[in-house]
Amino acid sequence: MINKLVENIKKTGAPIVVGLDPTLALIPDSVLQKNYKEYGANLEGVAKAILEYNKALVDACYDLIPAVKPQIAMYEQFGIPGIIAYKETVDYCKSKGLVVIGDIKRGDIGSTSTAYAIGHLGKVTIEGKDFRGIDEDFVTVNPYLGTDGVKPFVDVCKEEKKGIFVLVKTSNPSSGEFQDRLVDGRALYEHVAEKVVEWGADAMGDSYSYVGAVVGATYPEQGKILRKLMPKAYILVPGYGAQGGKGADLVHFFNEDGLGAIINSSRGIIGAYKQEKYANFGEAAYADAARAAVLDMKADIEGALASR
Repeated sequence: MINKLVENIKKTGAPIVVGLDPTLALIPDSVLQKNYKEYGANLEGVAKAILEYNKALVDACYDLIPAVKPQIAMYEQFGIPGIIAYKETVDYCKSKGLVVIGDIKRGDIGSTSTAYAIGHLGKVTIEGKDFRGIDEDFVTVNPYLGTDGVKPFVDVCKEEKKGIFVLVKTSNPSSGEFQDRLVDGRALYEHVAEKVVEWGADAMGDSYSYVGAVVGATYPEQGKILRKLMPKAYILVPGYGAQGGKGADLVHFFNEDGLGAIINSSRGIIGAYKQEKYANFGEAAYADAARAAVLDMKADIEGALASR
């Protein structure tokens, strides 16, 4: 799947992933009210509104982008109907040729980690027949429990030719409380990066490993260090736009060939219609506003890479 991600990036010329992170505040009221009327102002009504919202966003942008990244917590908060909307979103995006990165941040040990990996990336066999659960192409993984928590994901990735992105240096303000701590004279995130290289050494696609890394756009200097430490790991870069990252901050996340990183924007795209810059689209054209935001983001990143 890492090969498909690279191919999609080359085809679109846009190292961009759109974060499908719906909230009640972002979904247009007209979409909510339509689904409330049909299904009720309840968990099912919200879930149906989420799916309608997501489909319109994907329809408007799928030809411009290589991948999407739904954040599962935004769906789980709406219970079983929300989980169904998550699964239907995954399936719809894959039907459009998009690579799907499930932002699940799982990490446990032994059989539990194996079950997470199988449920999201692999398959189970029941009475001789194979069945797939959520079936994303990549997922995000928390490495805090060490190799015991990550290796089951890597094993499933090798079997299924799928991938993971390991949290290395995250974009949130308090990430440094642990990730920047010095261990043997070096930041903890550097040690995690070295494990990413180790975990991915025997799980390679054509040019990049099945095991990638999450490094926040809000920490460009750390990104420069980590790019050198993980030359064969694709870097998923959250924090663009709403969290303050911009194209000029991102150039060091890429390799010299312009590959090696994919930049995520969530609210900045799916909620673009709420921004002053795109207000002229109006609520009804929220998907068109999202498309305009993708094009602007692509131009920003292209310009930054061209001038480095």
